[in-house]
Amino acid sequence: MSEDHPRRTAADPVGRSESSEPSELLSLVDVSKRFGRVLVADRLSLRVDEGEAVGVVGPNGAGKTSLFSIISGDLGADAGRITLAGRDVGGLDPARRSRLGIGRTYQVPRPFENLTVFENALVAAEQGGALARHAARDRAVEVLDRAGLTDVANVPAGRLTLLRRKRLEVARALATGPRLLLLDEVAGGLTDPEVDELLAMVTALHADGLTIVWIEHVVHALTRGVRRLVCLAGGRIIADGRPAEVLAADAVREVYFGIEPELTP
Repeated sequence: MSEDHPRRTAADPVGRSESSEPSELLSLVDVSKRFGRVLVADRLSLRVDEGEAVGVVGPNGAGKTSLFSIISGDLGADAGRITLAGRDVGGLDPARRSRLGIGRTYQVPRPFENLTVFENALVAAEQGGALARHAARDRAVEVLDRAGLTDVANVPAGRLTLLRRKRLEVARALATGPRLLLLDEVAGGLTDPEVDELLAMVTALHADGLTIVWIEHVVHALTRGVRRLVCLAGGRIIADGRPAEVLAADAVREVYFGIEPELTP
């Protein structure tokens, strides 16, 4: 097994924390990233504690997905420090970060369409989770059960409905054995009943101790699934707190909902 991930086994509960005491899991300090003249992260700082469920909102182009890519290693930061459980991961590639416990989904599901649902989960467990074949099979079975996909385990991923593709996207991330799960608009494009199904799965994962950071435009689902909300705009965090308070903040209403603050006489 990889030395990056010495304590993860297929028998470990997904996302189970070893301590009930709150402790810092993810830390970003003064992180910046620029594409030409576009600044997608502007000296951004964020702390997420073990066991938290944090929602991320913001207008299109705010830097939300770029933030996830910087955390997961898909994008390298130009400046700043990123740590996971106190370890500096800023110089590590996505595979190393995955094996240390960072799992993520993508806005548009990215399964191997010609592989079965089970094979998709198996590949994630072997490659992203660094598990040996037997342990990887156990992990794949476990996460498909958690994602409600056991009945389609032998179906090619390319034949799944959108809801099940979204579920598989989460299952593949879970198969890596994450301590931190990054969800990128997993409710997008779903009907209200389908959103409710997905929300039930996410809240169950969090109830089991998994730390979650969730980007979502389906705000009513997000506010039911998290206790803390962060709003990004222009690569900066402009509000951070309880969901109702963040959504009511003048700065958030202006940049996200297009509602200008009322002027007091």
